[in-house]
Amino acid sequence: MSAWQPLPDDLPPEVRHFVEQVRLLKDRTGLSLAALGARTAYSKSSWQRYLNATQPPPRQAIAALCRVADLTPADAERFAVRRELAVQVWPRPPAPDPAKPEQRGGVDGGDGVYEEEVPTLPWWVESGSAGGSAASGQKSVDSSRRVLLVAVLLALALALVTVVGAVAFG
Repeated sequence: MSAWQPLPDDLPPEVRHFVEQVRLLKDRTGLSLAALGARTAYSKSSWQRYLNATQPPPRQAIAALCRVADLTPADAERFAVRRELAVQVWPRPPAPDPAKPEQRGGVDGGDGVYEEEVPTLPWWVESGSAGGSAASGQKSVDSSRRVLLVAVLLALALALVTVVGAVAFG
């Protein structure tokens, strides 16, 4: 297991339990934070914030982690429910002082409320598939398969051109 930073003592029990479970799931994948970021479209620094309980993870990040960890749909749903319970009691950062504009624009929306992060998706994943539902997860898989199919067809076309060229120009 990774050497995690200790969680703050004042965390609500729901948040502590959720973050501990997410840490165990991340460790179960065997991936580094950088590799997890590459597989989920959430950066290494985002995962550090989520796993150190400084910011609640977006629904899509937890869904992506569950996919990477090959959880069953029922187990992934349990993680989604744990996330919802934790987010309801997650400690909010203090609202910024309007007289100090440099405080605005941190990980929260500037008003002490966290915003859902939108991941940066790879080019082959259509922008419409960024939602958090099961149907959009299927669309993302279909898009990846389409890219693989196109790559295989291009490779076959190249091989055919090579063979025809070798025969024609012998």
